[in-house]
Formats: sequence, structure tokens, C-alpha cells
Amino acid sequence: MARGKFEYWLTEDGLTLLEGWARDGLTDDGIADKIGISRSTLSDWKNKFPDISDALKKGKEVVDIQVENALLKRALGYDYQEEKIERSDKDGIKVTQTLKHIPPDTTAQIFWLKNRRPDKWRDKPVDDKQQTAVEDDPITRSLKEAADALAKTNQNP
Repeated sequence: MARGKFEYWLTEDGLTLLEGWARDGLTDDGIADKIGISRSTLSDWKNKFPDISDALKKGKEVVDIQVENALLKRALGYDYQEEKIERSDKDGIKVTQTLKHIPPDTTAQIFWLKNRRPDKWRDKPVDDKQQTAVEDDPITRSLKEAADALAKTNQNP
């Protein structure tokens, strides 16, 4: 009986490769290409074999968190120690350490806030007039009336 192509990908080496490719940022399409299967076959494998699904999720989760941390660090600014090694025939090796500062990046801050707090930081905030116009819309009013009537019906069986 022929063995399935999926069997290798359930081994420790196969799962490690899958996790690494996901961590490197490959999409499911890219991973399927590397394996030599279609995207739909990879989806089937993820549904049938939790180890494959878990390896891909774990790899993607790690890199997503690393990027989130890097974005936050860049948004807030940070300090780091730079080491410069100089060699000379006269003095031998000289190591110079310098404290460097990376200032906060407003673009990173804007990106973070728009995605994490869209209620306050979207490009076009909804003002009170727009909100009132939506609330006064005939369809919205009808839906509210229907919801109120349904609530009353459910309270009085």
C-alpha cells in the first residue's frame, strides 16, 4: 500500500520545518509550494492532523509577537549599547562602548493606535452629528422598534 506524502510532515523534522517556514513568514500557499502540494491539500492536512495545524500556528504566533514587540519598541523609542572594536599595532585592541538613543517613531505610533484603538484613532472619526443621523435613519429606527417588541414578547410569555 502506498504511504501518504503527509507522513513525513508528521515527524519531528517535518513539523520543525513547517514551524520554521511559518515563522519565516511564508503563507500557507508558500508552504504548500515548498512541500509540493496544493493549498487545498494543506488545508485538508491541517484539519486532519492537529500536529501540522499546531506547528503552523506556533510558528506564525512567534513571529507575530516578535513583530508586535519590535513595533511597540520603535513606537516608544529605546536606548541601546553600541560596541566599536578598534585594532591598532600600537595599543592592541580597544573597545569603545557608546549609549545610543533611538527616538520614538510617530509613524509607528499612528499605526499602532489606528489598529489597537480604532474607536479613537481612525482617519475619519464619527462625530455626534453623524451618529445622530445614523440613529434617526428609518431603517435603524424600525430595527430598534422590532428589537424592543421582541424583547417585550420574550418577557411576557
